Amino acid sequence: MQEDILLLLQLAEIEGLARQADDVQQLSFHIANDAHPLLKYRQALVFEELGDKWQLLNISGMVSADHESPYMVWLERTRKWLKTQAADGKEQWLVAPPEAGGTTLVAQGWREWWTEGVWLCPLKSRAGQVLGWIVYLLEQSPTPGQKAVMARLSQSWAYSWELLARRNRPRRGLRKKMLARLVLVLLAALCFLPVRQRALAPGEVTSLDLEVISAPLDGVVKAIHVRPNQLVQAGQLLFSLDDTTLRNRQAVASRAVAVADAEYLAAAQTAFRSEESRARLTVLHSRAEERRAELASIRSQLQRLEQRAPRSGVAVFTDVNEWIGKPVVTGERIMQLADPDQPAMLIQLPASDAISLDIGASVDMYLTVRPLKPLRGKIIETSYEAALTPEGVPSYRLRASIDEGEGARIGLKGAARLSGGESTLGFEMIRRPLAALRAFTGF
Repeated sequence: MQEDILLLLQLAEIEGLARQADDVQQLSFHIANDAHPLLKYRQALVFEELGDKWQLLNISGMVSADHESPYMVWLERTRKWLKTQAADGKEQWLVAPPEAGGTTLVAQGWREWWTEGVWLCPLKSRAGQVLGWIVYLLEQSPTPGQKAVMARLSQSWAYSWELLARRNRPRRGLRKKMLARLVLVLLAALCFLPVRQRALAPGEVTSLDLEVISAPLDGVVKAIHVRPNQLVQAGQLLFSLDDTTLRNRQAVASRAVAVADAEYLAAAQTAFRSEESRARLTVLHSRAEERRAELASIRSQLQRLEQRAPRSGVAVFTDVNEWIGKPVVTGERIMQLADPDQPAMLIQLPASDAISLDIGASVDMYLTVRPLKPLRGKIIETSYEAALTPEGVPSYRLRASIDEGEGARIGLKGAARLSGGESTLGFEMIRRPLAALRAFTGF
């Protein structure tokens, strides 16, 4: 009788401690440790069933577990095997599996760390749902009396577990909802954050005062007498065209003039004696003058085969070898003559990245050779429509001034950052996708 009273007092105390738990984690500590006087187990493990896996909540006699220890590594593997054995959701007595197949490591660790057998006890809600499992390490299977006592405790623990889980779930859900709403409000506020429209485009340093040096007549480039970006003086020879064709034409024209003069002289000598010679004299004179005019034209073209600099500046072109031997037509641009004292930026803004830009908009160009010290300036000229660049990209041609020309050597290239009008962050985030969608759908 006295033993029964002591047992009831122990049960009441254990159940009271369980009811005082603030959460499931604290409850699992009581489950793992408080029943030891009743069952005399070596160790108890408490697992929470979360869908298709078990989560370890507590181990009796341990304040914290080292998850890198050999025992915890083995327990992680054994936990999966235990779940397969407890698929029916009922309490059962298990012994070590045979050392065969996929259970070899489980069996080896079992002999080292566990007892002869383990007792699996489910914790079920009032609706029959398995909330968790208790694994007791026992030297022998529990007696019917022990099973009855632990069944009562399991019901009390399961009831407390269900209440704690239900109490904490709304709080967690409320916190998640509040956090989600706060994030949405912040995102909405960020969408209306005012920002300046910006675009990046390739650019190069050029000059405000550029003079195009083109081919004076049709021909083939014979030689380029200057280097790219070389400073030249007024009157300095820039390039020359091949004179072979014109020299041959000059020789032919010279002989034609000599023949025409000889015919005219012969007709003039016989004009006193022959009416026919006097009649041909005017025609022969005109023919001789025509031949002289052709010869003078060829000589004039020969003098124009050499192109000299009309003024001092920097010769801007790509490569000497690209031009030597290349046929050109009259007016074709071969190079440009730039004033180095008036540097500027030439920017090719791709049509796909175009933003609203007005005259006076600020520009920062980061040169490849000097990326940490940008050139600053303002837009002074914009093209009305896009044109294809040498790379085949439709782009708007922009020209910008340079506030301080130090280090702005003509021909240097870099990336220009263009600053346009005010906009909102949300619109800037969807501007390009929206433009692509419109181009794709036609709306």
